[in-house]
Amino acid sequence: MGRKILFITTDQMRYDSLGCNGGQVARTPVADGLAATGINYRRANNQNVVCMPARSSMITGQYVRTHGVVANGVPLPADAPSAAAYLHEQAGYRTALLGKAHFEPAFDAMGKWQENRLAREGSTGPYRGFEHMELAMHGPQQAWHYGKWLHENHPGYVTGFYQLFTAKGMNDEGGGDTGAPEVKFNPLPREYYHTDWVADRTIAYLDTLAADEDWFVWMSFPDPHHPWDPPKSELARVRWQDLELPAGHPGSVEKCTAILAQKPAHWLAYYEGRYRNFEGGPVKFVPKLMTHDQVREVNAMTHIQNELIDEACGRVIRRLGERGWGDDTDIFFTTDHGELQGDFGLLFKGPYHCDALMRIPLIWRPALSAGIAPAEVTAPVGQVDLAPTFCEVPGVPAAPWMQGAPLPKAGHGGGHERMITEWDSQFPGMGMHLRTIHRDGFTCTVYEPSTRTDTGFEANLDPRLRPMVGNPRTDILYDGSEGELYDHAQDPHQWRNLWSDPAYARLRAELVDDLYAHLPPSREPALAVEAPT
Repeated sequence: MGRKILFITTDQMRYDSLGCNGGQVARTPVADGLAATGINYRRANNQNVVCMPARSSMITGQYVRTHGVVANGVPLPADAPSAAAYLHEQAGYRTALLGKAHFEPAFDAMGKWQENRLAREGSTGPYRGFEHMELAMHGPQQAWHYGKWLHENHPGYVTGFYQLFTAKGMNDEGGGDTGAPEVKFNPLPREYYHTDWVADRTIAYLDTLAADEDWFVWMSFPDPHHPWDPPKSELARVRWQDLELPAGHPGSVEKCTAILAQKPAHWLAYYEGRYRNFEGGPVKFVPKLMTHDQVREVNAMTHIQNELIDEACGRVIRRLGERGWGDDTDIFFTTDHGELQGDFGLLFKGPYHCDALMRIPLIWRPALSAGIAPAEVTAPVGQVDLAPTFCEVPGVPAAPWMQGAPLPKAGHGGGHERMITEWDSQFPGMGMHLRTIHRDGFTCTVYEPSTRTDTGFEANLDPRLRPMVGNPRTDILYDGSEGELYDHAQDPHQWRNLWSDPAYARLRAELVDDLYAHLPPSREPALAVEAPT
């Protein structure tokens, strides 16, 4: 019997959501305890700031341009390498994924992709190296196991969730006390909410395993991703009326405008409603029209969701102890990407390479039997480093297709000098391409020339999906001279863009050269965009 792996992920959780990372609202004693007894990575960045590319980097250990899932509408090929399959084959691990997978587009009315057929077919796998899968998304859709379970067992609560999509397309309506976007008071009892369901199903799966079996279990929570509709019974945990604006919010329309005007054009255009954020949020949402109280209510809902996740993790970890696995289980806690959550006066996500979206919580609590001392690591690490670290736990060599390196266990993490994040628009009419390097306390983003074209992509979609897509195009074009550069020590909120500052010209050139020296080649031919998201 060896070490087991519990891999915990959330969806759209900021680095500063946790108390151990400076969070001052949500109570997260379980995650904080993992950090105190394990290794807290202070500068972990993702490889992409939306779900599918980031999750594909987690399972493959590859950069986005290698696995090819450059955007949410690009399915990860069924034969893509899988860390779960590798651990099963090389270390004899039992493998399971409980919760959100999202390696394939969620807009799949016909069940084109197996991930979206499992629940409909009454199947729990195997798939992608996982012997067992029970899947959940952000609501009660029956395409996934959670929604099917809710419809069959508690149908009266199905309509309590925020309805993301209507016959007219993406739902932009607000709710709650303030009319905040994608907020709703959900009458669903807490024990039927998908957060507790994921924990319940994880415990149920673990209880099927023999005491002497080794395993890799991915427990993947859909929250705190929008829509923000946690059980109404939990709203007293955090009252929005008691919150200040988040530290990254400039505080006024005038200050937001002045800060965003320093950045490439789509930042301010999004704030003012001239750039429609097709790839990261509700298309009709205009951040400038969002009130301060709406920012507070969205943040309150997010903090509540994070508390529920933390408590659910605690239940599962307690069960590990009851099974006798407490000292022999490595626990990893992270997310796919962050959320703007009021920073710069903005909300949701998209082509915005800033800490709110790129910097992620990453904690590794090694098995106590491994004898690895607690530490904080400041070196830049990323999602590509997870797969080779999983291999290190049972002592098998990292697969040759993995591009990261095992996570450092102490200090500054020699050998981990930089981390790269990329963005490529999935819609031909948007055509934006960002390449970002974080190194030595600076974040530098190159805007490659726009490739906007009108290719008829939308006309080839399933007609039922066209209302959800609308007309994804922009008149904002970049010629390759634009960019962003931030000094995190002097400007932690990234309010001052140093890209055009002559005093930083040499540093900028060095960072850009280093970025392109370490970008792997792009996959050829490129994978096709097959759905909106």
